[in-house]
Amino acid sequence: MQAVQEEYRYLPQEVLTFIATSLGVSPARLYGVATFYSHFSLEPKGKHILKMCDGTACHVRGSLPIIEAIRERLQLSAKKITTDDMMYTFETVSCLGACGLAPVLVVDDEVYGQVTPQQALQLIEKIEAEEKENA
Repeated sequence: MQAVQEEYRYLPQEVLTFIATSLGVSPARLYGVATFYSHFSLEPKGKHILKMCDGTACHVRGSLPIIEAIRERLQLSAKKITTDDMMYTFETVSCLGACGLAPVLVVDDEVYGQVTPQQALQLIEKIEAEEKENA
């Protein structure tokens, strides 16, 4: 399932059914595993994953303005978390386990601590510049 998610950036229903059949388990059991672990997603995700902590420490230290800045810049909302071009998925999470660095933003598995809204937007601009360079 991890290899499938890495390839597709989510777990397509048809592939889950194929895996279940191949393993000789019920699709419902595999679905249960996929929905239990937060690492797995049943919805398509963007090429770049941004996760903003909004736990107590990060919230108190200003995560909300960062969340608002990123959502505005990427034209996303609490319900719409992936851009139409599938370039970005922006998620808020309850805790990233780095409270001493609050507020914390993770971009493609890279942790950034004591982030400001301006720094978060600069990280997005850096990604866009790299994407243009590699196009």
